[in-house]
Amino acid sequence: MKILIIEDETELAKSISEYLSGENYLCEFASTFNDAMNKIGAFHYDCILLDIMLPDGNGLAILEELKKQNKQDGVIIISAKNALDDKIKGLQLGADDYLTKPFHLSELMARIYSIIRRKQFNNSNIVKQNELQIDLLAKTVSINNTAIALTKKELDLLIYFIGNKNKVISKSTLAEHLSGDFADMLDNHDFVYAHVKNLKKKLYDAGCDHYLKTVYGTGYKWEAS
Repeated sequence: MKILIIEDETELAKSISEYLSGENYLCEFASTFNDAMNKIGAFHYDCILLDIMLPDGNGLAILEELKKQNKQDGVIIISAKNALDDKIKGLQLGADDYLTKPFHLSELMARIYSIIRRKQFNNSNIVKQNELQIDLLAKTVSINNTAIALTKKELDLLIYFIGNKNKVISKSTLAEHLSGDFADMLDNHDFVYAHVKNLKKKLYDAGCDHYLKTVYGTGYKWEAS
């Protein structure tokens, strides 16, 4: 899962990133309004942590841009300002939640998880497709009630595929999801093929049906009725 931290307080952004990275979230940063606008225009995020007060602009304008682009990224406003008007306006513009500084990182993570679960998995902690079951909280996968071992990257890919079921996802999109904006600096996306190949083998060897399809020349698609 990929998170964009829009925050000009370097130490706070670093603390959030370290905590979320330990929970298998990929974090990117934007410390200015312009940097944030460039990133939301170029990339997709599972959740955006948005500080309203930025040195070169108002974070509420970022919400307006997300709405204008019809983007579905989850948004949590994090701000030292506890003004009711800002909270109401932010929620009206499409923010999913609002958290006032200071806050506990465990509470922030719980809110991020809740937004992703609601947007992608119908508000359920358990994702099931026939013989396949994923426990999002425990981060476990089982097939026919037998647990299988996946790496963090493989589990992230599996959740991403199921969260975007029946959509063709390009290798470049998967590279961006796994590596963030570093994907642009890579010579090729062979690592995506390797991770997908390993994921397929583990699923199929454990008795999972062939839901993950290769769309030749384009990418991959997780098929679900």
